[in-house]
Amino acid sequence: MALITGASRGIGAATALELAEQGYRVVVNHRASAPQAEEVVATIAASGAQAVAIKADVTVPDDVTAMVDEIDRRWGGTDVLVHNAMTPFAITSFAKLSWEQLGGKLDSELRAAFLRTKAVVPGMISRGYGRLIYMSTGLSRHARDGMITLGTAKAALDQFVRYVALELAPHAITANLVAPATVEGTRVTEQFTAERMREFAAATPMRRLVRPDDVAKTIAFLAGEDAGFTTGHSLPQGYRTMKG
Repeated sequence: MALITGASRGIGAATALELAEQGYRVVVNHRASAPQAEEVVATIAASGAQAVAIKADVTVPDDVTAMVDEIDRRWGGTDVLVHNAMTPFAITSFAKLSWEQLGGKLDSELRAAFLRTKAVVPGMISRGYGRLIYMSTGLSRHARDGMITLGTAKAALDQFVRYVALELAPHAITANLVAPATVEGTRVTEQFTAERMREFAAATPMRRLVRPDDVAKTIAFLAGEDAGFTTGHSLPQGYRTMKG
């Protein structure tokens, strides 16, 4: 069973569809997008796979606990967690940045990852199996004007996941990150002009933006048996990682 947070659209929806196609039963988590989440569930059901939408704010402990309890009752536990839900952040320069903006993003980013991981790991340990997959961004390593809050928060998430991976490896539980460059059709990209988006695309090796399906297929690999010895890694997408 796979739980994908923030799965009503974009990367999350693409991941839900991909994992359902791979044979997973899927929980489509959302915070306030019930119609879109139910549409994803309907698409999955039409293909013959099983899915359910569950409303929960991943930064609220009681919501997370209730969601996990419902999953346990329905399907006996979570085998794959895809931590995809994006918490809000300010696009601003350091000169205009307030501590409330930076500290708020750090808190919400790590709180969501911490709560979800704490909730599913005991069951994974008891079953001796688990896949933890977290959405990061290349901005945690490659700075870009205006993205200091997101880049800093995701850098903290990256290190959190490395420690989780180290501790849980003896239990056959893997923890990895997927770190795409700019992904088309997300809430983040909606804040940029068309000209800026063309610049982002031109800066990638393939001269196009990352697509949600690209990310979903990488997540599906990390969720599968072939990635059983892959843990503590960050898989970049769309960045120039080699220098000639």
